[in-house]
Amino acid sequence: MADVAVVNGIRMYYERAGDGPPVVLLHGWPQTSYCWRKIIPPLAEQHTVLAPDLRGYGRSDKPRGGYDKRTMATDVAELVTSLGFDTVDVVGHDRGGRVAHRWALDRPEQVRRLAVLDIIPTREMWRRLDAGIGRGYWHWLFHLQPDLPELLAGKDVGAYLGYFFERWTHRRDGLEPEAIAEYVRAFSAPGALRAGFDDYRASFPDDAEHDEADAGRLLPMPVLALWGSHGLLGSLPTADIWRSYAEDVTALGIPDCGHFLAEEQPDAVTEQLLAFLS
Repeated sequence: MADVAVVNGIRMYYERAGDGPPVVLLHGWPQTSYCWRKIIPPLAEQHTVLAPDLRGYGRSDKPRGGYDKRTMATDVAELVTSLGFDTVDVVGHDRGGRVAHRWALDRPEQVRRLAVLDIIPTREMWRRLDAGIGRGYWHWLFHLQPDLPELLAGKDVGAYLGYFFERWTHRRDGLEPEAIAEYVRAFSAPGALRAGFDDYRASFPDDAEHDEADAGRLLPMPVLALWGSHGLLGSLPTADIWRSYAEDVTALGIPDCGHFLAEEQPDAVTEQLLAFLS
């Protein structure tokens, strides 16, 4: 079931399915809630599943501000409160994982369990930035630039997004053509490219200041960290990194998988999530 709620001053589109303990799924860039289509049905057999389009993405509003992770986390926190839920489990992939991490830091009483897919904390990414990480995450620096990413990527949205869909998957057929077409359609909408890049631009100063203020504070809730074994995080001490940010961490690389875990290896991801959430 699809619906729209007004939260934190914006209209937020979300999918809802199932019944039971609530779990919120937060997508990343360059995607929308559509990325969870293979995960939602099995989760919904045991849970109430909520999958919103984040601020600036998909069918949600695309305002000119509010892309710091604290504000984006407030959006989804108000969504679940408006739907009558006091506590939720949260799963976040890519940029959605960064929103989820901030949500858990700011509202630990609301986030019961946290699963982060194919990320390490943003603060840790900047601290570890070297030539190797720079080659894999060059787009972080490019997307920080004012106006230029919109100018260049806007000339051929499909080609720009296709670059990432091709290189971030373990197999060339990791994402179906219809999925890629859906994401290209979403990011071709007015304001969508700018909003996605503003998500990255919020890294400085807002996100960096918030992250530094919380340096050394461990997440108290159980954390599940999953990553694609054939992605960049497979070459980093991802499990150890998360154990320096949370008290209780379960960590696992998903075999034969790149960055898009929920689409490349949905069965393996679902198995891990169901075990963790139960």
